[in-house]
Amino acid sequence: MVAAAGTDPASAPAIRVAVAGYRGKVGAEMARGIETAPDLEYVGGVEVGDDLAAFLAAERPAALVDFTHPSAALDNALQAVAAGCRPVVGTTGIPAEGVKRLEEACGAAGLGGIVAPNFSVGAVVMMRLAEIAAPYFSAVEVIEMHHQAKADAPSGTALATARRLGARRKFDYARTEKLTLDGVRGGVEGGVAVHSVRLPGLVADQEVIFGLDGQTLTITHRTTSREAFVPGVLLAIRRVASEPRFYRALDELLGFT
Repeated sequence: MVAAAGTDPASAPAIRVAVAGYRGKVGAEMARGIETAPDLEYVGGVEVGDDLAAFLAAERPAALVDFTHPSAALDNALQAVAAGCRPVVGTTGIPAEGVKRLEEACGAAGLGGIVAPNFSVGAVVMMRLAEIAAPYFSAVEVIEMHHQAKADAPSGTALATARRLGARRKFDYARTEKLTLDGVRGGVEGGVAVHSVRLPGLVADQEVIFGLDGQTLTITHRTTSREAFVPGVLLAIRRVASEPRFYRALDELLGFT
């Protein structure tokens, strides 16, 4: 565990924030972003093997930001709620029943919280633009591209995108007559094909490709650095600390829903 320096005592009380997975690539960016925010106080981080309950009791953060692993994120968030700490979860791959369980725990404790498939503002805008375009095209496919160490596939953003598009209209899915390589057409969610790419050098990119006779439309979001997730996380921290509401996506904070 590592504790950070406090804020200026002359300022208004800062929101105390901890990070689970603070040594990871995304977690490290979160810690840096929190440290530079004048209204937040970074009180330290925990990793796998640390005693999270003891840390929460000692540091008493108002919010716990989690960018860890699907196998640990839900338990981390539930421990946070039990300690009176608001969960801000960017880890994807948590089952729907787990998110519901966390929402119920937050409600029972009177705490705000959020589980978001993507904290990048650009990615959220990309999904919203795709929803706007959906009624005008007959077919669509999603290609998501992430670094090779990402634990889950497809990404939470790609899955959320496919589900939202499928809710907008019924798309035509081109079923290939003969497949010479299993899985080459990707997975299908609500008539939307989803393809996952995992390569070193990538961070988190996504393309939504719409098709109509004689034309296509591609909406693309590129992430060049994990700093892209910081503004959305800071917005979420401030919101859940100020109101006892549970959010399932960043777009709810941006006024898209």
